[in-house]
Amino acid sequence: MRILLVEDHAVVREGVRRLLSVHMPGDVDEAADIDTALALYAQNRADLVILDLNLTGAGGLEMLRRLLAMDPAARVLIFSMHAEPAFAARALKAGAKGYVSKSAPSDELIAAAKRIHEGGNYIDREMASALALGQQGGGDPLQSLSVREMEILRLLGQGKSLTAIADALGVAYKTIANNCSQMKVKLGVERTADLIRMALQNLKA
Repeated sequence: MRILLVEDHAVVREGVRRLLSVHMPGDVDEAADIDTALALYAQNRADLVILDLNLTGAGGLEMLRRLLAMDPAARVLIFSMHAEPAFAARALKAGAKGYVSKSAPSDELIAAAKRIHEGGNYIDREMASALALGQQGGGDPLQSLSVREMEILRLLGQGKSLTAIADALGVAYKTIANNCSQMKVKLGVERTADLIRMALQNLKA
């Protein structure tokens, strides 16, 4: 088995790699950023990708989008500090096969990795409950946003300017400005400051 671990914190990568070596022996490629990760995947075609969402620059949702454009059959497990249903729902809708929060027990990460490697899907127990509650109560105010828009919102919440977001995502400033205009319509707000407020209220940086 070959696994690609995409995580920008070296300590977390080391911990996950050790855990995998005990329960899922094989080769583990490591990347701390999108460009390195995509190059490694193109070279080695990992059987499983374990992907953090909160990467420096363009985040994990953007990585997921680009990876699946490269290989629609890629098996991706999101392993993230984001425990909000909004992120999990968007990642799964975008094509991730599973979602495990970093607050979940380590055995859930291994169970998810094994299930997805075998062709299945997996959501950690706490996240599955949160998603179910959100669907019942209409509790996700960000449910109308696309993967790209969720990534822009995350970066706005980190205090990034539209220029910095455009640079991170590799698109024109005008594209980001247009995305923000569409997001304001979808979310019923008028100013970019309102988008930032919603990011701070609904997403963890």
